[in-house]
Amino acid sequence: MAIEHRTVAQDEAETRLDRWFRRHFPRLTQGALQKMLRTGQVRVNGKRADAGMRLEPGQEVRIPPLPEAPPSDEGERRRPSPEDENAARDLAARIIHRDDAVLVLDKPHGLPVQGGPGISRSVDSMLDAFRFDAEERPRLVHRLDRDTSGVLVLARSAAVASRLASAFRGREVEKTYWALVMGRPEAPEGRIDLALAKLGGPRGHERVRAVDDLEEGTRAITDFRVLDTVKARVAWLELRPLTGRTHQLRVHCAEGLGCPILGDGKYGGASAHMERVSGKLHLHARALRLPHPNGGGLEVAAPPPPHMRDSFAFFGFEAPRTPKPRHLSPGPRR
Repeated sequence: MAIEHRTVAQDEAETRLDRWFRRHFPRLTQGALQKMLRTGQVRVNGKRADAGMRLEPGQEVRIPPLPEAPPSDEGERRRPSPEDENAARDLAARIIHRDDAVLVLDKPHGLPVQGGPGISRSVDSMLDAFRFDAEERPRLVHRLDRDTSGVLVLARSAAVASRLASAFRGREVEKTYWALVMGRPEAPEGRIDLALAKLGGPRGHERVRAVDDLEEGTRAITDFRVLDTVKARVAWLELRPLTGRTHQLRVHCAEGLGCPILGDGKYGGASAHMERVSGKLHLHARALRLPHPNGGGLEVAAPPPPHMRDSFAFFGFEAPRTPKPRHLSPGPRR
């Protein structure tokens, strides 16, 4: 393994460096990491760091060649298994847009973006398959929950990753999500301004709660609009998060609107499920508009996943066709 550089994603803010390594390299031992930190092989923005350092979005982590992991009951996998290769090919078929700076994937429901305890396959673990003609491994610059489908942007170099991370951090990226929720919001559109606090737990099992005091949590803002309803039973919402907190949309729908997302048992319990409708989470990253690293802008959209298409048909919702990606010329916004 050669020296690698990865950019800290927006939603990894305040993560301890050692925990960040455990998420990205779950088989790296704590002892091996401590040795690399003591000898200065691991650096953050070019400077030495310690295990307890809290990371900030956009920082670049230098990753030296990692020691071989100790043997496991499964044996060492020096090459991707046929199943991993098939999964990478399936994911490559979901590339929405590709140019010399960025890749955009339509991430399927159920696929984690990053590794962690109990996760054997993730988008991050398959990124070597998406180098194509580039010298560098693609880099994650933002994240979607395992059960959220849709638009996921990758940078094809460290320089691009830094610019995109800055754009996400500076709210230069317009994010649009679709959600089917139980019940119907009182207003047809509005803003949810509700602070959130993490309750902890391993990645993929974190829980978040709404709080009234900003000293307890972090401010989170989401604009919403009702696109269609089935009486007072179910509503189809367009959600535009202005901040990027963990589980922000799920908690804002459940606690801010009183309308949990369909299939979200974590925050809606039994009231988030309905007979004859898929129990999967009905939250989809529909579109992104972002400044392109080479100038101008990029607009990309992803079609809803199969279980949401089935639910749209069941409730009689008619989703518009998915537009093709658009590279916008530099100039004033429309």
